[in-house]
Amino acid sequence: MAETNTAELQQEEKGLNFVEQIIADDLKEGKNSGRIQTRFPPEPNGYLHIGHAKAICMDFGAAEKFGGKCFLRFDDTNPTKEDTEYVDAIRDDIHWLGFDWGENERYASDYFQQLYDLAVRLIKEGKAYVDDQTSEEIASQKGTPTTPGTNSPYRDRSVEENLDLFERMNKGEFPEGARVLRAKIDMASSNMHFRDPVMYRIIHTPHHRTGTHWKVYPMYDFAHGQSDFFEGVTHSICTLEFVPHRPLYDYFVDFLSDGTYRPRQIEFNRLNLTYTVMSKRKLLQLVNEGLVSGWDDPRMPTLSGMRRRGFTSKGVRNFIDRIGYTKIEEAMISVSLLEHAVREDLNAIATRAMAVMNPVKVVIDNYPEGQVETVEMENNPEDPSAGTHKMPFSREIFIERDDFMENPPKKFFRLAPGSEVRLKGAYIVKCVGVDKDAEGNITTIHCEYDPESRSGLPGASRKVKGTLHWVSAPHAVDATARLYDRLFSCENPSAEDGDFRDLLNPDSLKIVEGIKVEPFIAENARQSEKFQFQRVGYFTPDYDSKEGNLVFNRTIALKDSWEKAQKK
Repeated sequence: MAETNTAELQQEEKGLNFVEQIIADDLKEGKNSGRIQTRFPPEPNGYLHIGHAKAICMDFGAAEKFGGKCFLRFDDTNPTKEDTEYVDAIRDDIHWLGFDWGENERYASDYFQQLYDLAVRLIKEGKAYVDDQTSEEIASQKGTPTTPGTNSPYRDRSVEENLDLFERMNKGEFPEGARVLRAKIDMASSNMHFRDPVMYRIIHTPHHRTGTHWKVYPMYDFAHGQSDFFEGVTHSICTLEFVPHRPLYDYFVDFLSDGTYRPRQIEFNRLNLTYTVMSKRKLLQLVNEGLVSGWDDPRMPTLSGMRRRGFTSKGVRNFIDRIGYTKIEEAMISVSLLEHAVREDLNAIATRAMAVMNPVKVVIDNYPEGQVETVEMENNPEDPSAGTHKMPFSREIFIERDDFMENPPKKFFRLAPGSEVRLKGAYIVKCVGVDKDAEGNITTIHCEYDPESRSGLPGASRKVKGTLHWVSAPHAVDATARLYDRLFSCENPSAEDGDFRDLLNPDSLKIVEGIKVEPFIAENARQSEKFQFQRVGYFTPDYDSKEGNLVFNRTIALKDSWEKAQKK
């Protein structure tokens, strides 16, 4: 660690969260020789979600702040649920958030032999035994927090018998569930986790890295702390549900540590978002049952889903910075706060362009037929360096159908018979009539324009109250928009009785075909591009989008209409 860090920490100390303060204090005390090492330990059994992002920002962020290292360690101890697809997705998501682990990628399976050797040592020391009971029988003997548990009838097996059985378990001689290896601690402990926890179980499914070499696999509580120790982790940061596990974490680590170094477990509050479920099991159900299009469905709280929807990593990280880290289990965080952070970032970086979602044709009767002008459109008023782009203007254009009313109410400042509006970046037009079909639906709006009112000309100073977005009809490109809303219709679906799938919002996805976009959008429809469709919302091209079949995901509306609707 650089010598300047101590002075820097003293200056920053008031701005540290409680986890960072613990790390700073440990550095001052010279613990672990002034070394800082964290780890992010995901299970490769699903995609990462926004809750994991909070942990990632802490694990990698703390290491960066204090000049240390953060390891990416896959907790691959259950081959029945793991897949290399998840490994690749996890890597991509962490990189998207802006973090990198360099050469420090590890797997719990890297330590299977060391863990197995430690288990054998515990058996030899009389501190572990093979139990033949079922999981249900073991659970029933655990007791309650106020009543002690009951010893297993196999607790006093000899060391020789336990060693023989454990070796045979690993050779595959017994079926899954037939036997487990348990630590022999204290069945009367006030901490339920000390009541002879299971250390190993039998699994015959081949492992994605080790194949069929192992038939016994370590449980999380046994593997995690030891893996931290083997790697040299100094601060093992996790969420509050692991507070009761910490004494067991320390108990197992004590078998390895000589006192000169030991990892320290620190817990913070997990993230809970409104209108969202964070359970991987439930998210997997949604995927497997086809209730969403996949782990990267833009309605999902997964990082891949958010990326596909058009969320920015900076917006996500800003959100996490704002909600902070505490040791108090917080109430639900409003998803609107996340959306606000993303909206702020998009406002700063998104390119402004024109798209009409529900088009109706406008003919400017006094505009010369066949004439096409080019108007200059600002790319981003928040960033002058973003420049401008050119947009064609012609006699026939499209505007939003909702921007016209034949019999408007007061204070309707859009287009109506006899009223004037400005076409953004172009002319002032006045409605002089409409065409209708046999059912009375408006098919065409007729207008006349003021030739002196074009933006940039002297006559442009004339003011009208309404400004509309538009697209030149001959130059418009057809596209499809996917409009996303909350995946669930209730604020806390995990707290509701019954099946969480019954709480899915039937209007969480609306597909709008035949929208009209200006040529500039079509020409720049790359997956990473962020657009603000003016007066409509923020959009990004979907992975499905291609030339001739443009598809855009609405990332977020321009304003938080959902929260306002809920308060009415």
